This record gives sequence, C-alpha cells and structure tokens, in this order.
Amino acid sequence: MISQTEGADSEAPGRAIVIGIGLIGGSIALGLRRQGWHVSGIDIDPATLTEAIALGVLDGIGDDPDATLALVCVPAAQVGEVVKGLLASHPSADFLVSDVAGVKSSIVDAIEDPRFIGGHPMAGSEQLGVSGAQVDLFLGATWVLTPSASTSPDQFSRLVSIIRSLGAQVLSLSGADHDRLVALVSHLPHLVAASLMNEASAASESDAALLQLAAGGFRDMTRVAAGDPGIWPDVCIENKAAIIEGLDELRGRLDLLRTAIASSDASSIHSILDRASVARRSLPGRATDPKQLAQVRIPVPDRPGVIAEVTATASDLGVSLYDVEIAHSVEGDRGVLIVVVGIDEGPPYVEALRSRGFQCSVSVL
Repeated sequence: MISQTEGADSEAPGRAIVIGIGLIGGSIALGLRRQGWHVSGIDIDPATLTEAIALGVLDGIGDDPDATLALVCVPAAQVGEVVKGLLASHPSADFLVSDVAGVKSSIVDAIEDPRFIGGHPMAGSEQLGVSGAQVDLFLGATWVLTPSASTSPDQFSRLVSIIRSLGAQVLSLSGADHDRLVALVSHLPHLVAASLMNEASAASESDAALLQLAAGGFRDMTRVAAGDPGIWPDVCIENKAAIIEGLDELRGRLDLLRTAIASSDASSIHSILDRASVARRSLPGRATDPKQLAQVRIPVPDRPGVIAEVTATASDLGVSLYDVEIAHSVEGDRGVLIVVVGIDEGPPYVEALRSRGFQCSVSVL
C-alpha cells in the first residue's frame, strides 16, 4: 500500500455509524474498530444487530448523534434515501457519508452535498452476512471513490485516509466511468457465472455425474455465483444500460467462437484463445510497485469542484489515480493536491492539467 504523503493529515479515530450490517458493512465495522473507532450499527433485522454485538462487530446499536462518519451498506436503490436522511439528521459540516453500492452514477447525481462521496470497495467473499465479516477483507483491494462537483477536497482527503487505514488502495473515477467499467469486470462476470452454473445444474438433473466432474476450472469460473443474490437485482436495474451493452458485446464474441468451432477453423480458435491468454497474464496484480509510480503536485484552492476537475482530467486520459492527498498551506485557503499515478502516465497527465489552467509538477516516488 502507498505510504501516506508527507504533510498530509491522517484521520484520527472517532465515532462512526454503519448502516446495513452484512458482509461488507460488518467488515468495515471490524476494520474501523481495529483502528480505534467507536462503531454503531443500524440494520432492518434486529437479529443481525444482536449477532453483530455478540461477534464483536459493533460497539452499539442505533444512530449516534456524535458520529463524524457514516458508511451506507444497503442495496443500491435504497442508498439515496438513506444518505439524505443521514445528512439531514447530522447537520455538522464535519459529518462525512459514503456508500458501498456497486452502481454510482444514479446515486452521485442525486446527492449534491459536499459531505457525501460515493464509494465502491471491490472486495467480497463466498461468506454471507455478518457472520462472514472479516477484519482484513479490504487488504490490498481497490476501493473506488466517485467525487462530484460538490465534493469538498478536505472531505475527500479524510475519506481516502480512512479507506487506506482499512488496507485498501483508492482509485478515483467519475460515476459514469465507474459504472461502465465495473459492468465489464464485475457485473458481467457474476451474471455469466450464474448462467453457467444454472446451465450445469439443469443438465445435472438428467445426468447426475455432471456436477461430480466439476473440477478446478469450472469451480474457479463459477465461484462468484455463490455470492449473495440479494444485491444483484438493484445493481442490474440501476446499471442496465452498461450491462446490456456488455452482454451484447459478449454475445458477439461467443458467436465468433461458435462460428470458428462449427467450421473447424483451428487457426481462429487458437487466435481467440491466445489473445485471451496473453491478456489474462498481463492483468496487474493488486500491489503496485512504488518504483512504477509518480507524484503529481497541483496547487489548488480549497473549494468544492477541484477534486472532480482533477478526476475528470484523469478519466479523460484513462489515467488511474492510485492515491490522493491534500497538503494544506500554513496560510490562506490554498493547498497542494498530491496525486499518485503510473510513472508513464505522469507527463501526459500534467500536460492535460496545465491545459486546463492548473500549475503542477511531477516527480518519481
């Protein structure tokens, strides 16, 4: 994990609320408690809250008027209402709210408040519910944040610090980019795995030996199908445009493969599988070598909208932001936004920022 940038403040543990105490909410609560936070929980199921207390996931039950942080871990369709209620009942400017829904655009677009920042931790487990919560669930994981034009730089910096304390690496994207990319790397794999699992299950009704043959490859490919199905209807509906586009593209690729097999075209079959093999072996690992990273320093006014401008510039270029910090100046309302990017992406990113009026510099970590 990238070390904290010199001059940036880390978030001191305080009091937090987690709404929705399932696998993700419970794991967040455990991680915060390990950092010294006092964590209260809210859930529609009283039995879940009782279990969470018994397991040591929570310190208390119900709202906490002194909380400075809230994590909303409910289905995507419910996030907007819950977030707005929290913001109204906690009027302090220091109150910070984020969510973990797998869809972002519809949520971020509906909530214009500098105290809310959309989020999505790219982590999970085959375990279900609070009993499966793990204190290290987010260790090495990517946690996407989707700042908007109303996002406060200070609040963004606070949230990045908190997420890093849970062991995750932050990636900042626009809500639209998040939904488009996650449809391909998260939503489609789950739907394809579920479809393949259902096909095998149906076939096994006439041939009981089939599932006994389901060894390594099949089990690896369908593993995610064992996850909680409860969150997926909302995700599919909220992000249906990107998912349908992805399914159509995938169907086209399957048709090409079907045609090659039907015509006994060994060369095409090999070419398709070879491209996939090379691409799979080229996937980056979770950890990023600091020697391959560069630090971009951007003097900015401390005002809402700056984070969104910097993020939008990165999104336009396809640049991944591995870390973001705010280093405040001793005097005045200006500070330095410190962004960590890939070493090869640093120069073109700086050039693009300068074309948008930002004075910035880049250096190797």
